Amino acid sequence: MRSDEFAMTQQVLHHCGTYLVRRQRLEPGEATAWHRDPFHRVTVVLGGHLLSIEFRDGGETQQSPVTVGEVDWAEPSDRVHRAVNIGKEVFEGVVTFFLIHPDDKPQPGEEGHE
Repeated sequence: MRSDEFAMTQQVLHHCGTYLVRRQRLEPGEATAWHRDPFHRVTVVLGGHLLSIEFRDGGETQQSPVTVGEVDWAEPSDRVHRAVNIGKEVFEGVVTFFLIHPDDKPQPGEEGHE
């Protein structure tokens, strides 16, 4: 599969009020959809080695090494981006989103491309 195709699998593990816990999985070469991250979140890495973060605005791509067991706190951002698994292992993580309203979409796509 090409990295410009969306193929990430997601499973909601828990959703109570403004807390949403989701398991995410990316096979090598797969990419997430273009999206924003408007909420605080914590990710626990269960598998994987290396992600590439690409920005829709043409900004410099960032490589992000990951380690099993790593816990990452992320601040909100309205910058449209996607993650591509450029490693040789499946990337898998559990993400807890701290939403503002119970029905918020945790990672909305860019306007006009949802």
